[in-house]
Amino acid sequence: MRFATLALAALLLAACVPRPAHAASGDASYIGEVFMMATSFCPTGSVEANGATVAAASNPSLYALLGTTYGGTSTNFKLPNIKPQGSSALAAEVGGGSGGAMGATSIIWFRKGLRIHDNPALLAAAQGADHLCPLFILDPWFLQPDKIGVNRVQFLLESLADLDASFRARGSRLLVLRGKPQEVLPPVFKEWGVTRLCFESDTEPYAKQRDAAVRQLAEAAGVEVHSSVSHTLYDPQLLLARNGGKPPLTMQAFTKLADAVGPPPAPAADPPEKLPPLAPQAASLDAAASGVPSLADIGYPPAGTTPFKGGETAALARMADYLSDKDWVCAFEKPKGNPALFLRPATTVLSPYLKFGCLSPRLFHAKLQQIYSERSGKHTQPPVSLRGQLLWREFFTLCGSAVPNFDRMEGNPICRQIPWADDPARIQAWEESRTGYPWIDAIMAQLRRQGWMHHLARHSVACFLTRGDLWCSWEAGQAVFDKYLIDADWSLNAANWQWLSASAFFSQYFRVYSPISFGKQYDKNGDYIRHFLPALKDMPAKYIYEPWTAPLSVQQAAGCIIGKDYPRPIVDHAVVHKENMAKMKAAYDAGKAAAGAAAGAGGAAAGSAAAAAAGGDGASSSGSKAGAKPAKRARKS
Repeated sequence: MRFATLALAALLLAACVPRPAHAASGDASYIGEVFMMATSFCPTGSVEANGATVAAASNPSLYALLGTTYGGTSTNFKLPNIKPQGSSALAAEVGGGSGGAMGATSIIWFRKGLRIHDNPALLAAAQGADHLCPLFILDPWFLQPDKIGVNRVQFLLESLADLDASFRARGSRLLVLRGKPQEVLPPVFKEWGVTRLCFESDTEPYAKQRDAAVRQLAEAAGVEVHSSVSHTLYDPQLLLARNGGKPPLTMQAFTKLADAVGPPPAPAADPPEKLPPLAPQAASLDAAASGVPSLADIGYPPAGTTPFKGGETAALARMADYLSDKDWVCAFEKPKGNPALFLRPATTVLSPYLKFGCLSPRLFHAKLQQIYSERSGKHTQPPVSLRGQLLWREFFTLCGSAVPNFDRMEGNPICRQIPWADDPARIQAWEESRTGYPWIDAIMAQLRRQGWMHHLARHSVACFLTRGDLWCSWEAGQAVFDKYLIDADWSLNAANWQWLSASAFFSQYFRVYSPISFGKQYDKNGDYIRHFLPALKDMPAKYIYEPWTAPLSVQQAAGCIIGKDYPRPIVDHAVVHKENMAKMKAAYDAGKAAAGAAAGAGGAAAGSAAAAAAGGDGASSSGSKAGAKPAKRARKS
């Protein structure tokens, strides 16, 4: 089907492109070159139109491929890089004469998207280029040891090393430079003779500002700029346009929107086995100075402690391993996972590979759909299925791209305004596994050691820090997660913290995860606690979730005296969670009153926005099983 679509696109283009006088009717080489260009520029049978993806076959004249207008309208359909190589009729027509692309030098600028497969920006950079320069810039904004932990940086460097190996296998290598991209790129454009800059689009606020600045610098230098959407299943701008310019605020509404848009684009074709060589000036760079650095080279400890290895190779192997069990894939329900499993986690642990773009979400989605199709519909459904987890990622990414100040409470129009306490001592105790609650402290120990933990474990510690026990701001927890998680994603991190603190998306604040009983449901013996908190390894199972209740003789026999070898609880959960429920109710009531006042003063639109922040329908629980089922178990206190 895909090949047929491409062939149709090529033939339509060949029929509609004005032929040069010297191209005889039926010129096979001319039509063949058009077909080659169509398959190169439209590897999924689609083209880009003002940032949106449009099926190539739906454009009768297919002037898209020549950067002209469609149907006499003002819509500009464009796929860049129409610079064919060599001496041919088509090269003479659109490339300015024989050898129109001679001397073309492309940079494929990696940020996320650290992979070879399904990389449309890489294909665009390689097309028609005499030289291709794969580039990653280590931005000092990212390399801050006090804000970004060693495990995440190690995962990044391993991913870069794997990407470098992939390019070396294709006759090139990855160039790694250091500095602010706005300062690194301008001299590179000049020294390397760059004519084209290609990269994967990014919706995070810092990335938007960075890319806008780089785009201006590139255009000033006469460098063509091309960005591709491949970090998500769908183009966020397309989804926003289909939803009236606003993001949906429930998972149910998002799923309905995704279904209306239709299946996401198929993964792009793999790049050629042989890629264009580096530009001479780039090839002459010192290999050590422009190669993948070590952790020590960039001011980090010599090694991290995460068991998860970064890179595209590891990502594809991990995906293949988990998807090989098709029964497990079809029966997967995220809320039913066991958060206490640590030797082989209950989930795929593909999240860090998706975060860094070592794995394409479109490839993962296509593999899942293939398995589902074999089972004739006998599989779990979103939001709890594996496909549902990709849709959650899309949903939160879309919200992050469109909601102002999404990573903070102040100025965030969908976030409830809650008077959290400012208590650095409590936040630090939580971060350092000193709360006195073994289930909570073990989870935080796993976070610091491995850079990952199961989503229900994340639920437990997030609830404990905020509305459950410590009454500290979700923004503080967000910063700690961002430091240690190898899968820390700006949009997903902010969204989940708002959800779990009942600040947005989820409004059933009275559903509290018990720091004592919740873990017992999965691990009565406390093996998870014993593994991550060695001080408690010999504590009897009867007391391991509440070691402060153990008689002194039992503590002595276990070699762990509470208050000396392991801390006492910093709060009494039985008391504080009830106090916090009253505080949440007061905050919700105040928010609803403010929403009512805004509606009266500013009309329905103002009232609707205020209602979302106050806990109205727009920001309430999506009704997903992913939110409801764990919460029911969590009510035990």
